[in-house]
Amino acid sequence: MAETLPSLAFLGAGSMGGAILHGVVSSGTPVDGGITATNRTADKAATLAGLDGVTAIALEEQPNGNLDAVAAARVILVGVKPHMVPDLLREIAPALRPDAIVVSLAAGVTLDTFASVLGSQVSTIRSMPNTPSTVGKGVTGLAAGPAASADDLAIVRRLFELVGAVIEVPEDQIDALSTISGSGPAYVYLLIEELTKAAIGKGFSEADARLMSEQTFIGATALLAASDDEPGELRRRVTSPKGTTERAVAVLQDAQLGRVFAEATDAALARAKELAAGS
Repeated sequence: MAETLPSLAFLGAGSMGGAILHGVVSSGTPVDGGITATNRTADKAATLAGLDGVTAIALEEQPNGNLDAVAAARVILVGVKPHMVPDLLREIAPALRPDAIVVSLAAGVTLDTFASVLGSQVSTIRSMPNTPSTVGKGVTGLAAGPAASADDLAIVRRLFELVGAVIEVPEDQIDALSTISGSGPAYVYLLIEELTKAAIGKGFSEADARLMSEQTFIGATALLAASDDEPGELRRRVTSPKGTTERAVAVLQDAQLGRVFAEATDAALARAKELAAGS
């Protein structure tokens, strides 16, 4: 039987918070004390109300809903938009249990921001999940605040492992992690788009070009997941000496693909720093 999780509150169960919530429910993991989720509108709350073990609260109908959710939960996931976080933290601070673990899903909001509102004694953990979490194939970075114990981090790690892989990093690595796993799905989709265009250029219909390109990426990653071999070894197996693939790979390598990825992720990291500085 799956190990039990403590009671959970999702404050702002939007796309990412909702994905993690669905991951918990679909995994069948028992939640001791249940799950409470808050959203602003009754319509959004209604989409969660039918989930097993979930109490969905519409703040327009229950203005103290966030306080009620927090009072009932050990782990509180803050999933509102980043600019709304400080006000939400001020609202919930009086209702936090002494053993509460507050987890940020908000991009760019630092642990210092959480500590400045909640106090340095409250256990806080910053998370950076990516969009494949919505299909249980995510990568989440976790950075623990100074008051978070090893047990606190283990609980939150277990929660995010229900929607994919987890990497623990110091907070100063969270932005760098985001340039790889956070932004990374966009890089993959761009490669698929460009390969599709190349196929269309060779006379294939758009439908066939898309099928070939998309399914090749899906199949290649599935093979990688099923194999114990490194990506480089799998690439070499496709690349016969003096063959067609070798000629194509040489063109990609001559284009300095490695340098392009380094520069792209550096640019993303620079932008993260600009955003943190408020520019």
